[in-house]
Order: sequence, then C-alpha cells, then structure tokens
Amino acid sequence: MLQEIKIHKQIIGKLSLISLMILVVTIMHYFTGTEYSNYHGIYRRLYYLPIILSGFWFGIRGGILAGIAISAIYAPHIMIQWEHHPAVRLEQILEIFLYNIIGILTGFLSSQINYQRLRAEKNMSHLSESYTKLKEQADMIVEIEDQLRQADRLTALGELSAGLAHEIRNPLGSIRGTAEILYDSLPEDHRHREFSKILINEVDRLNQVVEGFLNFARPTTNLQNEFKPDEVLREVIQLTHQQTIKNRIKIHWENDSIPLAVGGAIQFKQVFLNLILNALQAIQSDGDLWIESRLTESEDIILTFRDSGPGIPEELLDKVFNPFFTTKSNGTGLGLAITYRIVQSYCGKISVVNSLNSGAEFTLTLKPTRLSCLSKDIDT
Repeated sequence: MLQEIKIHKQIIGKLSLISLMILVVTIMHYFTGTEYSNYHGIYRRLYYLPIILSGFWFGIRGGILAGIAISAIYAPHIMIQWEHHPAVRLEQILEIFLYNIIGILTGFLSSQINYQRLRAEKNMSHLSESYTKLKEQADMIVEIEDQLRQADRLTALGELSAGLAHEIRNPLGSIRGTAEILYDSLPEDHRHREFSKILINEVDRLNQVVEGFLNFARPTTNLQNEFKPDEVLREVIQLTHQQTIKNRIKIHWENDSIPLAVGGAIQFKQVFLNLILNALQAIQSDGDLWIESRLTESEDIILTFRDSGPGIPEELLDKVFNPFFTTKSNGTGLGLAITYRIVQSYCGKISVVNSLNSGAEFTLTLKPTRLSCLSKDIDT
C-alpha cells in the first residue's frame, strides 16, 4: 500500500513538471513579440524537453500525448501572431510535425528499453531460481553419494564382521565350556578357581562383542513393523534411571503427542539406549540431558538428544557413525554404527552437531507410516 502511494506521488510529480515546462514555454511564446524571432526560435526548441521527458517517463503514449498537447497549444500562436510572416509560419508548422515525430520516437525507444529491462529482470529471476534448484539438487546428490559410500562401507564391514564373528564364536563356546568344567571341578577354596571365573567372564564379554558384530552385520528389517517411540523411549529412560540418580544427571523430556513410527521396537530400544548411554558417559556427572519429540509439517517424527557434556571435536563429527571408531578406552566403536544402520534401514536419518549452549545433539528423523517410507525410497 505504501509503495503504491509512493509511485502515485512520483507520477503526479512528473506530470506536474511536464505541465509546468509546457506552460512556461507557451507563456514566453505568447508574450514575446514577433519582432524577436530569435527568441521564438529558442522557445520552439525548448518544447522538445517536456516531449522527451514525457516519452521517456510514460512511453509511447506519453510521447504522443505531449506532442499533441503542445501542437494544440502552439498552433493558435502561429495562426494569429505569425499570419503576416508566411515563411516563418511554414517553418513553425513543420516544427509541430517534428514535435509529434520526436514524441513517437522517444516513447517507442523508451518502451523498448523498459521492455528489455523487464525481460532481463525476468531472465535474471529465472536464472536465480534455476541456480537455486541446481544448488539444492547438487547438495542432494552429494548427500546421497555420502550415504551410498557409507552404506557400501557398512555392507563390506558387515560381511567381514559376520565372517569373523562366526569364526570366533565357535571356539569361544568351547573355551567357555572348558572353563566351566574347570570351575566346577575345583574346590571353592582352590586358588585357581578364581582364574576360571575370570576366564568365563572374559569369554562372556567377548561373546557380547561378537553379538554386536552380528547385529551390525545383519540387522533385521521389516517395513511392516511399527512401534510407539514415546513408549520405547520411556522404557529406556526407566532402564537408565538408577545410573542417572547415581551420577546426579537430570533427564528433561519434552514429549509431544507423536504417532506410530516405522521400525522394530526392540531395535529402536537399542538405538535409544545407545544414544542415552553415550550422553550419560559424555556428561559423567552433575549434568542434564534434554530429549525432545515432535512432528514436522511433513509429519516426519523428530527426536533430539542434547546433553550438557563437552561435545564432540569438530574434526571427529563426520566419523562418529563409522564402524569401530571410538574415543573411549574400553569402547568397541559399534554402538553408533549399529544405531546408524538400524535407523537407515527403516528409511530414517540420524545426524549429530555440537549445540551452541551445551554438548552434542543427535537428531533422529523417523517415518510415521510404511507408505511414507516407501514413497521416500521412490523419490530418492
């Protein structure tokens, strides 16, 4: 509205200036005697200024109207005051024709310039839109390529892990069985009985690592499965309740109403447990973990896990989901890799950044229905 008022005022100002110029030149013509022909020659040329301005500002219509208006005002002066000077009057009549020709030419050229300018602006707008779309597509292609490279790496490592796990698992069973026999055969007060127990515990720990390899290698995916993220998350928070109390860590959960999500409850229980345990280990003690669940406009389910820990070094952010990558002395580097693979296998996404006011922030994006998951696959 304000812009329209401003434009309207500008138009009135231009029209007023053109009208004033025509009026001033006309008054000078009518009030200057015919004996001052040199002055009249100058005045005639001054009429070109409002004609050119009118054509420049208002296009061909403005140029024509200005030429006609000046011709109508100037013609009586020629016919009445210059009737005794036929030679001069003929020159003045020819000048009237020039007024109209100049008005038409100026207006036409101005209209062409405006047309070309608008066309150039339109082309620039199209080019800008095309550039934006190309940039978005290029970014999408880069992201997909990164995901494909990550998937290829996970697949290759998964197959290797599966082979190694099976090769290790069989002798582990034999070692544990032998250790149990030794443990049971020794008296309770025998000094070697404790070593047998240590051997059994270490074999169990190795077996858990092997189980992690197998889970990483062959995650079970069924897009028909659906689960309630809030219920599974509530169970995991309850599981870690004692640890949070012991380490004086508060969990703040902002839980909006969210629908079912595509995925297996057991697998995503492992996902949530991995993320919460990672956060608790990063905080260590006397800290906070914020969990938020919400729906986007496209009805995707967003879960964020933000801790008050020290965060992740920037140079390591791209590596946290790589298999066997860990900064912990006793870590296997499989927790987040398994988490990444489970989330990805159900058409989801997981990312990590360092938040501004606290530590690391993991963001999960889950699909609410099997149909939305399949449509995502088709789109990509």
